[in-house]
Amino acid sequence: MILASASPRRLELLSQAGFRVTVHPANIDESRLPGESPTDLVRRLAEDKAHAALRDFASNAFSHVTLAADTIVWTKDDVLGKPRDPEDAIRMLQGLSGKTHQVSTGVCLLAQDDGGSLRECSFVETTAVTFFELGDDEIRAYVATGEPMDKAGAYGIQDRARVFVRRIEGDYSNVVGLPVGRVIRELSALIPHKKGLPATLMSLASA
Repeated sequence: MILASASPRRLELLSQAGFRVTVHPANIDESRLPGESPTDLVRRLAEDKAHAALRDFASNAFSHVTLAADTIVWTKDDVLGKPRDPEDAIRMLQGLSGKTHQVSTGVCLLAQDDGGSLRECSFVETTAVTFFELGDDEIRAYVATGEPMDKAGAYGIQDRARVFVRRIEGDYSNVVGLPVGRVIRELSALIPHKKGLPATLMSLASA
């Protein structure tokens, strides 16, 4: 599998699921278009990243599955990517304190079918996350660790920020960075005879 993402969390999730992964981050413009919804944004970015990686690998990419993903944190009032600096991270966490927000991951999968044609599947998975009320000292101490700086919404649910979370509704791995269970099932439908799926997961994916 070609992973068109530099996210160490996505690499870890896919490796744990049994995939052999080649990391090839895609360099694209990630600016939000005027009036674009959060879910439309992550779907478009995932699709653009997947096709950019496919162009980089040219014909060799057809022997692989290409996966690209993009994750954002959003509320009805704001879309949160990665913080620009520590003060931006503090602002984001203060805004999430005591409230429910959405975490959406757009995923695009590209693979070759038996006839040699390129097949594509893209989808968006969204999980609702509710935070406890956070004190300013608590937020600043967390930001001082440096952990929030490469994460959408300025937190990682799998790391120290797990203690901020009061409740989640939906797929936990989606909040980490990739809805692996859905990826496997979408791949099983996309690829004839489950080509490219880890053997240990073939029966699960077809269930």
